[in-house]
Amino acid sequence: MKNFKFISTLALGLLITVSCEQELIVTTPPVVVTPDPITGTKGSADFSKFIAIGNSFVAGMQGGALFTEGQENSLPAIMAKQFAVEGVGGGAFNQPDINASLGYNVFVSPNPGTDNKVQGRLLLQNGTTPDCTTGLISPKPTAQKYEVGVVEAIPNPTLNPGFMYAGSKTALNNFAVPAITLGQTLITQTGNWANPNPAVGFSPFYARFASSPGTSTIIADANAAQGSFALVWIGLDDFFLYAAFGGDPTKAPLNSSAAFAGQFGALFSHPSYGLLNANPNMKIVVGNFPDIFKMPHFTSIAYNPIPLDASSASQVAAGFSGYNAALDGLIANKVAFGISDALAAEIATRKVTFTASCTNKALMSDETLTDLGSEFDKLQGAGAITPAQRAALDPYRKVRQTTSKDILPLGAGAVLGTLVGGDPTLINGVTVPLADQYVLIEGEINEINAARDAFNATIAATVSANSTKLALADVNAALNTLLNNKVTVLNGVTITPNINPPTGMYSEDGVHPNSRGYAFLSRVFIEAINSKFGATVPLTDVSQYSATALPIP
Repeated sequence: MKNFKFISTLALGLLITVSCEQELIVTTPPVVVTPDPITGTKGSADFSKFIAIGNSFVAGMQGGALFTEGQENSLPAIMAKQFAVEGVGGGAFNQPDINASLGYNVFVSPNPGTDNKVQGRLLLQNGTTPDCTTGLISPKPTAQKYEVGVVEAIPNPTLNPGFMYAGSKTALNNFAVPAITLGQTLITQTGNWANPNPAVGFSPFYARFASSPGTSTIIADANAAQGSFALVWIGLDDFFLYAAFGGDPTKAPLNSSAAFAGQFGALFSHPSYGLLNANPNMKIVVGNFPDIFKMPHFTSIAYNPIPLDASSASQVAAGFSGYNAALDGLIANKVAFGISDALAAEIATRKVTFTASCTNKALMSDETLTDLGSEFDKLQGAGAITPAQRAALDPYRKVRQTTSKDILPLGAGAVLGTLVGGDPTLINGVTVPLADQYVLIEGEINEINAARDAFNATIAATVSANSTKLALADVNAALNTLLNNKVTVLNGVTITPNINPPTGMYSEDGVHPNSRGYAFLSRVFIEAINSKFGATVPLTDVSQYSATALPIP
């Protein structure tokens, strides 16, 4: 207190001294500048009742899960804020609140895991293993777990009654559902709790807010909302899910181009439920599909990701010496065994090699390869191998190592190098071939790209045929431009086409955008709306939305 009084007295003395020598400075209050309100115009569109139909990209999924914060920053929710500015005329935008802090991770299986903890959204988490090449420890996307017994995210109303949407189903605006195909918007099975079988199209994420589970459809519920304007971005999962599961049709089939065209046409023009017939005055913005193989989900893992030290490489090489010798024996005796030159050439490419390096190719199953089971039988029949050796060859009848033409989806990273049943000799991607769902081969990649091109052609043709009511948001072109430029700056914020914080636009799953990424996409859709319908809806300020967070411990 004494010090305080001394300082105060000194300051007063200085003020008196100065005041005797010069005029007092008269202060004036600062001028408060009130920014002009953000305004816009609606053009020929009517945004008073905005509705949305789509998959996880429209529902607001991030980091592999639908959770509250992500849902609040969904693409249409962001667009609705822009429609709500003065002069544009947008109204309330209601979503079927998920009420889950972490959500339920749809990329992780099984979920819950063996620890009985429900696994939710991915976050970047500090790693523990140094990179083989750089020696640096890099963060990795890691599913965040609920404590045992916390069931808020389980998509099962028996275990988690709170999963069911408790709000007004007639007041909803967002009818997007995570991980659904175009066809699922049209069928009653999607919301039928009486037959919760994904094989027939069931989705708990629609059933939770369906107006009449087992009877209603997504398109019917959307039509009942009587929207004046709509966002439709649906169909990406018709090829993405197939790709995410390594082209394994038992996990997720690839929709045919003909089926997609028929379903897309029905969505808009079916006489009883098509959007354009049910709501003849409504105008719609439609999104097309980007190249998913340029997304981090498919570029983060190299085709040759296996690090081995000298000792490990020596052991693995020794383990495959018998397999390689068997292949050599087949080639050397191709005439006696009736093996064609083409098959002999294929067999030569299937020898397995591991060395002391950071870039060993992964061992994988390839369903397109010739099954060598009968050829191995010939070796046993000739006395070249014993029955025990023949049995040891059986898991390798259709295997090879990855090449630069293969793609390993992000999900493969959780499997590579793990032990099967805790056995140190059974290592996924090294001694145990990766299953079909963890690798995309060249033929599957080409098949998926061809499907995407056909789907985009259908979308463009539909928009062209209904040019007074439909606008095309060219998401494909926008993301290609960002990829080619590698970076863009909007509202003073740097945006890059990757996961890397703080600039990356993708969330931790490498395919769904983060909140800032959805804000970036909203500008693409709004630009299309303004161009087609003569509106001046203000573009989203991306700096108001968060990017992927820095790694956590």
